[in-house]
Amino acid sequence: MITLLLLAPLALPPSTLAQQPSLPLPSYHQAQATAPPAPANLPWSGLQATASDRALWTATPQGLWRRDPNPKSHPGDRNRFFSGRRWLPDGPIEALSPDSEGGMWVRTATATARISLSPFTLAQKAAAFEARIPRHLRHGFVANTNLTEPGNLATTQTRSDDNDGLWTAMYAAAEAYRFAATQSPEARTRAEQALSAILDLEDITGRPGLPARSYIVPGERKPGDGIWYQSSLRKEVQWKADTSSDEIVGHYYAFSVLHDHLPNGPWHKRMTATLRRITDHILNHGLTLTDIHGRPTWWGRWDKEYFASPRGHDDAPLNAIEILSFLKTAHHITGDVRYHREYLRLANAEGYAAIGAELLKRCGPAVNYSDEELALLSFYPLLRYEKDTALLATYRDGLNQWWQNIQREKNPLWNAIYLAGIGRPPGNAIALLEDARWTLERIPMDLIDWNVSNQHRTDIEWEPNADRHGRRQAKTLLPPDERPIMRWNGNPFRTDGGSGGRREEDGVFFLLPYWMARALGYFR
Repeated sequence: MITLLLLAPLALPPSTLAQQPSLPLPSYHQAQATAPPAPANLPWSGLQATASDRALWTATPQGLWRRDPNPKSHPGDRNRFFSGRRWLPDGPIEALSPDSEGGMWVRTATATARISLSPFTLAQKAAAFEARIPRHLRHGFVANTNLTEPGNLATTQTRSDDNDGLWTAMYAAAEAYRFAATQSPEARTRAEQALSAILDLEDITGRPGLPARSYIVPGERKPGDGIWYQSSLRKEVQWKADTSSDEIVGHYYAFSVLHDHLPNGPWHKRMTATLRRITDHILNHGLTLTDIHGRPTWWGRWDKEYFASPRGHDDAPLNAIEILSFLKTAHHITGDVRYHREYLRLANAEGYAAIGAELLKRCGPAVNYSDEELALLSFYPLLRYEKDTALLATYRDGLNQWWQNIQREKNPLWNAIYLAGIGRPPGNAIALLEDARWTLERIPMDLIDWNVSNQHRTDIEWEPNADRHGRRQAKTLLPPDERPIMRWNGNPFRTDGGSGGRREEDGVFFLLPYWMARALGYFR
């Protein structure tokens, strides 16, 4: 059983949130599909059957509907759709047979499957996701995996990714929050190991303050894209250059969370030295991240010249918040007055705080969900550490502009960051936490990237315009177990996709918001 802990969370002052009565949340129910042999005496029926819990199951050519007239938790659980290899061995469905435990046997032309809803707490789910992480580790990075045989986890192969630093930083933060919530020695060790991996990215380039995107060693396949260099410090290493702001945002976010939630150890001295080198590099090169050739990387720019350019005009609000967050975090961790002076100069004299609140003025209608991720990860330490009421008001105005699109996503990480940063909790704080819980519940246990198609569904309201990649998108938010597997940098309104079962996600996108909510007192 997981319940809302309606006390003043660590980042929030006493408020109406603390005055609400305790609201019990139901135990988590995770639908799980298996392919056991069916009992010989099953009373197979047609394409519609009622389970013992009174839920009505209906087979269609595209999949299986479960309609619950009285869902025990979120209203979004009233109608559930099971389709594709995530749930069924193949199609079409030939017959159904309910059992005495509320489950449903499904027979197709080649196999049977049993789909059931079994009690499963979020804590149990987190433990299962933590157990998944080791098969995703590559040099300490939490990496994507390729499956050489679709759906067969025994054929897992890790691979280099452009954003190894960002994904691993988010995992390090998740484990730091886990330690804060549980005092688990394993969580502390995992956080420190992940941090060590992302610090290695700056060590190997030979250019102080420039982290690599990723690196490989002999025997690993080098991706066909990007710019690669041989490390002058570690001869066996090739590293990927043209580092993005994504990596820098991830580094500072992890530095902030680990500094605040883990007891100091030898890792802290190394982290602080790396933070100084990156911050000094950016300041000494005119607010840019410069590559090994001495010129700015494509996305590593936070200077006003870039803001005034056609390419940088739309990026300016995001990039202004990023650099202010970097400097605020650097001063918070090191106490170096230089970073504080530069922060105040940019925020006030150079107008960066005001630029950070110009999202609606500068950006067009197409939503870049990757930018939402970078914005929220940057807002989090900035709003935690800022004490000036005028600057706080400006930053919260900027956060609310991002929130105008984000709030409809029911994203557990964004909801937690918003509540931590907005100040006095809004009147819908309880609803935001319930939405966060529901999304965490509906993330499937199976994170294999099976193909998913929902184009046929009549219960979906569609957006008139395609997303920024030209793909059809919905207005209706489908639960995570009915849409393609995605991290939080993707479009949650994308209804179709998948790699045919040839990839598996690592699950950090569950662990980070769950442990953050636990550490900050939103869940217990």
